[in-house]
Amino acid sequence: MMGMPRGGRLFLATCLCSFFVLVLYFQSITKPETAQKTGSRPGKSRRSPLQTFYKGDQKQLKLSGAQKPLQGRREVLEQACLSHTKKRRVLSPEDLKHLIVDDKHGLIYCYVPKVACTNWKRVLMVLTSNGRYTDPLAIPANEAHVAGNLRTLSEFSVTEINQRLRSYLKFIFVREPFQRLVSAYRNKFTRSFNTAFHKRYGTKIIRRHRLNPEPEALEKGNDVSFREFVQYLVDPRTQREGPFNEHWERVHSLCHPCMIHYDVVGKYETLEPDAHAVLRLAGVEGKVNFPTSSKSTTTDSSMAERFFKQISPFYQKKLFNLYRMDFLLFNYSTPEYLRTR
Repeated sequence: MMGMPRGGRLFLATCLCSFFVLVLYFQSITKPETAQKTGSRPGKSRRSPLQTFYKGDQKQLKLSGAQKPLQGRREVLEQACLSHTKKRRVLSPEDLKHLIVDDKHGLIYCYVPKVACTNWKRVLMVLTSNGRYTDPLAIPANEAHVAGNLRTLSEFSVTEINQRLRSYLKFIFVREPFQRLVSAYRNKFTRSFNTAFHKRYGTKIIRRHRLNPEPEALEKGNDVSFREFVQYLVDPRTQREGPFNEHWERVHSLCHPCMIHYDVVGKYETLEPDAHAVLRLAGVEGKVNFPTSSKSTTTDSSMAERFFKQISPFYQKKLFNLYRMDFLLFNYSTPEYLRTR
């Protein structure tokens, strides 16, 4: 080294430095991969265990010919999720409050208000009560909704959540979004007994969206029009205030169907055969029957159309954009009565 010319020594030093830089670089890009493979640095992982449950073990259901539409719906949902969701956030146990668990029969049901959820809760109370209940219709509707009567997935640890999501039969029932919305409005704002909803939501809606409201309306909030309700829903202030009330919250926000692999997607429009299929797949069709509906004023397409005649095309378009994902994910067509131009 000492006998080398000064220029040669500089060249050699430069080569050595470059070599060490390359060594450090390759170490830096290979270390994370090694740690991930060996699991030697679990504390450094940013992945939540709940991130992986959509891709968990998926049941291969044995469906009869009449039940094949259930398989088709699941495939449509999966394809729609791939097409319309770019980023999947990580779910927390708090997001799972609508998923009811029946450990005895290995069931998980995501309840959606205004989609026969009262009767499904009654059925699950019969299945989980160890004989206390035998007839779903003997259970009062208000008792079916009492917190604590049924366990939700949010009550379990992350490990227990993942285990159930991988192995239990998971099902959901959905409904045409605008028919469900009109049903929620009729039930919560046109029934005199729903004073709690009138006070909490009606007074706010009238204060924000009615010109020169009467003092009595501001106090009671019991005469909200459907037009005012729609204005409230599309108001940016409403969306900034936090999640919607569950009765008009979007299904994809309640049940996360692009992150949780539901084995069965039932529909309100084919409620009885779909409910029977779920009970058969769960192996409980001889233990309990799904209650048949006796309602004579169910909100259907023609009734929804009558309500939407009150809504301008401008607000119809805004409302459709708000519920667009539910239309896409569950394969509901845009209503013919909608005027968005």
